[in-house]
Amino acid sequence: MPSEGRCWETLEALRNSDKGRLCYHRDWLLRGEDVLEECTSIPKLSSYSGWVVDHVLPHTQENPPPSETSSSSRSASALDQPSFVPPSPVGSIAFSPASPATPDGTKDRPESQHAEPMVLQSSRGIKVEGCIRMYELVHRMKGTEGLRQWQEEQEKKVRALSEMACEQLKRFDERKELKHHKEFQDLQEVMEKSSREALGHQEKLKAEHRHRAKILNLKLREAEQQRLRQVELARLRKEEGQVRLRGLYALQEEMLHLNQQLDSLEQPRDLLKVDLSAFRTRANQLCGLISGIIRATSENGFPSAEDHAAAERALQEMRDLLVNLQQEIARASEDKRRQDEEEAQVKRQESQMQQGPEVHKESLVPSQGPGGKQKEDLQVKVQDSTMQWYQQLQEASRQCVLACEGLTSSKDSQAKKIKMDLQKAATIPVSQISTIAGSKLKEIFDKIHSLLSGKPVQSGGRSVSVTLNPHGLDFVQYKLAEKFVKQGEEEVASHHEAAFPIAVVASGIWELHPRVGDLFLAHLHKKCPYSVPFYPAFREGMALEDYQRMLGYQVKDSKVEQQDNFLKRMSGMIRLYAAIIQLRWPYGKQQEIHPHGLNHGWRWLAQILNMEPLSDVTATLLFDFLEVCGNALMKQYQAQFWKMILLIREDYFPRIEAITSSGQMGSFIRLKQFLEKCLQRKEIPVPKGFLTSSFWRS
Repeated sequence: MPSEGRCWETLEALRNSDKGRLCYHRDWLLRGEDVLEECTSIPKLSSYSGWVVDHVLPHTQENPPPSETSSSSRSASALDQPSFVPPSPVGSIAFSPASPATPDGTKDRPESQHAEPMVLQSSRGIKVEGCIRMYELVHRMKGTEGLRQWQEEQEKKVRALSEMACEQLKRFDERKELKHHKEFQDLQEVMEKSSREALGHQEKLKAEHRHRAKILNLKLREAEQQRLRQVELARLRKEEGQVRLRGLYALQEEMLHLNQQLDSLEQPRDLLKVDLSAFRTRANQLCGLISGIIRATSENGFPSAEDHAAAERALQEMRDLLVNLQQEIARASEDKRRQDEEEAQVKRQESQMQQGPEVHKESLVPSQGPGGKQKEDLQVKVQDSTMQWYQQLQEASRQCVLACEGLTSSKDSQAKKIKMDLQKAATIPVSQISTIAGSKLKEIFDKIHSLLSGKPVQSGGRSVSVTLNPHGLDFVQYKLAEKFVKQGEEEVASHHEAAFPIAVVASGIWELHPRVGDLFLAHLHKKCPYSVPFYPAFREGMALEDYQRMLGYQVKDSKVEQQDNFLKRMSGMIRLYAAIIQLRWPYGKQQEIHPHGLNHGWRWLAQILNMEPLSDVTATLLFDFLEVCGNALMKQYQAQFWKMILLIREDYFPRIEAITSSGQMGSFIRLKQFLEKCLQRKEIPVPKGFLTSSFWRS
């Protein structure tokens, strides 16, 4: 097209002009290059020049302006930037591009491929250049705004991504921290578990160690106890052996004394139908037997129980031998005396018949022993009726034990507590009985009576009643009777005056509750068989310890109590029994008879005098019984009682003296002196500690 040619010509003209040959850049101030230096370089068009020529100029040529002023104004209005058009060539120079460089600072190649030179008027070129500048400015502004908006969007995205990344990083850190916490907690739990297991294992080892130590200590203690038991057993055996040896010496001494008595019986030898040599020979054999036992035991150490028993049998045989000899002598003497009397009577009758005087008949009475009857052997066993009574009481006691067995053997804690409370309520009041005042004694009696009657009583700060258990009454009755006997065994044995306050309470309880009295007698007979009186016999096959327990001795760990302690306990129980049979509870019904009165005391005294005496025991019990109960028996039986006392002195004293050794004469002498003093005064004194009316008023 013709317009295209002109355009290229214009451009060529502009290039060849003085200004076109100028080389300048818009950013020369930034580059710091010398402006004059660029002026010498060949001017170059901008990279946008071709676009302006192709798109702007054709539109301006289609409607050529009537004048340059109108053309310039239309160009300016088309570009919407009329203020940027330079008014003069001088002004256009300032706004012309300093260099045809691109925005990145690189020089553009010529946009046009036409090489023909173009001729362009200077004013028009300036306008075109201004349009180019204006377009560049607008494009730059749009690009800058777009870039700014893009930068803002990118910044927003970057901020969003950064915030999201921060949040993700926080979540990551939180998950990591949570994971660390879980791992730490798991590790801590594992450590605690292992620690607990270690502690448990350690405690188990400690427990096993303590158990083993306890077992070892028990074994050591058992071994030590076994050793001590063996030592104690050896000591006891030695002591028993020494006692038996001393007993053997005493038996030998008594045997020699009896042999000496037998040798002294020579005067009436011509009267005997049997030869004394047989008795003397047997006596010598028995003495040799005991001497042989002593020699054998001295060689072997100490005598055994069998040796002692053999020596006692030999001594008993020696006693029997002497008694038989004395009886033979007595019978021979009696026969000789009777024969002499008959011969004398015949001679007197003959002389009277021969002389014829008045016949004086004399009453010839055979010699009698003390008491108006011949001296006879006494019994050893108790009467059948008394033995039957004794067995009935023991059976009643056994039935009571069986009745309260459900309470005594119960494993229940409540039953055990009831048992302990009942036992305390029954035994503690009996332990509190004293000789201080009668009012205190009445309180104790009322408390025991209320307990036996089923009423609640206070004991240890709690209310106690026998109705708490079906077997409560049986248990209380049994324990109460047992406690009364124990008080006699312990308290009365040490303090004789205590027999009377204990006896008056026991008598009152016995009167109101007869079963307690039966149980009291059963306990008394079991601990003191001489209160029946009953002498237990030794049965074949019976252990020596069991036989000693039947006799009333206390045997602990194969050790028998001393004789003095044994006699002391027996004395206390007999004194309590003697006090009970003569006392009554003063606040009871006096018109009724005593549940176990003086008639039982008279029966006991008669039966014990009809039995062979026991060495040291019979004399002790007779003295204690008569000292406590003698005054009451004297008032009750009067002349019959004094006949009994004379019988004891004349007939029973020789029997006791015959079996009593020299070392056991104390109790016999005490009894003998007491009865002789009573016979001299013709009165049995009131026992010391007897309860008078002043006692009950206190």
